[in-house]
Parts: sequence; C-alpha cells; structure tokens
Amino acid sequence: MSRIARIERTTRESSIVVEINLDGTGVTDISTRVPFFDHMLTAFGAHGGFDLTVQAVGDIEIEAHHTVEDTMIVLGQAIAEALGDKRGIRRFGDAWIPMDETLAQAIVDVSGRPYCVFTGEPDQMLTTVIGGYSGGDAGPVTSYATVINQHVWESLALNARIALHVRVLYGRDPHHITEAEFKAVARALRAAVEPDPRVTGIPSTKGTL
Repeated sequence: MSRIARIERTTRESSIVVEINLDGTGVTDISTRVPFFDHMLTAFGAHGGFDLTVQAVGDIEIEAHHTVEDTMIVLGQAIAEALGDKRGIRRFGDAWIPMDETLAQAIVDVSGRPYCVFTGEPDQMLTTVIGGYSGGDAGPVTSYATVINQHVWESLALNARIALHVRVLYGRDPHHITEAEFKAVARALRAAVEPDPRVTGIPSTKGTL
C-alpha cells in the first residue's frame, strides 16, 4: 500500500508544495523562509515518522501568517489524500509530550468529520514572537507569532478531515509550548494512521470515514 501524496496550492499570497509519505522514516526537507516554522515542521515529520517535503514561498515581507496558514492547509490536504479510503488504520491516536517545563496532549480521530478543540495555552502566547527578521545571501526570513498556533491546528484538522484536540496542561517558554504541540500532534497522528493488523476494512460501523 502506497500512502504518498503531493499537493500544490498557489494564491496571490503564497505558493506551496507539500509531499508526504505516511509510511516514511521521518526524513524531512523543509523551506518556508520562517525559520521557527521550519523547525516545527521538521519536528512534525521526524516524530510522526513521515517523510515530509515542504517548499513554501509567501509574502513574508508582510508577516508569516499567510505562509504558515497556507502551508497547514496544504499539509492537511496531503494527509487526507495519502490516507485514501483509510482502510486498515487504527483511526484513533493520542500522545502526551513533555518538553522541560511544558506538557502538551493531542488526540486524533481520523473521522472524516473535521473538528478542532484547542485549549490551555497561557496568555503570553497571544503576544509572543519567536525569532527576528533578518536577511542575507539567502534572502529575507521572518519571525513566528505564537498567536497563530490555534489557527495552525484548525487549518490542519479542517483540511485533513480529522477531529483534533490539542491541550496545553502547563508551560512557560513559548518555544517549548509550541514545539510540544507539534510533537504531540505528530505522535498522535502517527498512531492514528498506522495500520492495525486486526482491522481489514474501514474502522467504522458506518462503513466509511
């Protein structure tokens, strides 16, 4: 069974290409010109066990919002396409990820009914910016505003057509909080999409997901 997808999306704000292999080994090739977001997507691929390529060019001279949002839309679409009819998967997955002082939890249901519940981030996440703006031979890069985290998971869930719950139980460092979320979602999704040897058909009493 080949569970590989490649999705392209171009708008006036960004041009995104995502390739994913759900049965990979965590090999990643990420370039969004938002360094902290690159770091998060690299962690997502590595801890999900997904081979993941992301090439994104967006209007980062405005800010990172459009690039981050559009990348998560395309990543969700790629996950949905790679899953196919979802035959033989576990369907449900959950993960708890500690990162120093932070603890985050993610729960996934590959249900075909998109929904996102996001709770627990401390108030400083509404105003924190990680990384600064800089240039150089490779061209400009920009920072990551953590206020977008909720929208990140909403965009992924809606386009992957999964039910996704992300909860931060506690944490202080915005880097740790965001990274724990990405790793938790990756691990939960990895568990949900992996083959279950006891399931031969669609894991639903409806007969479809």
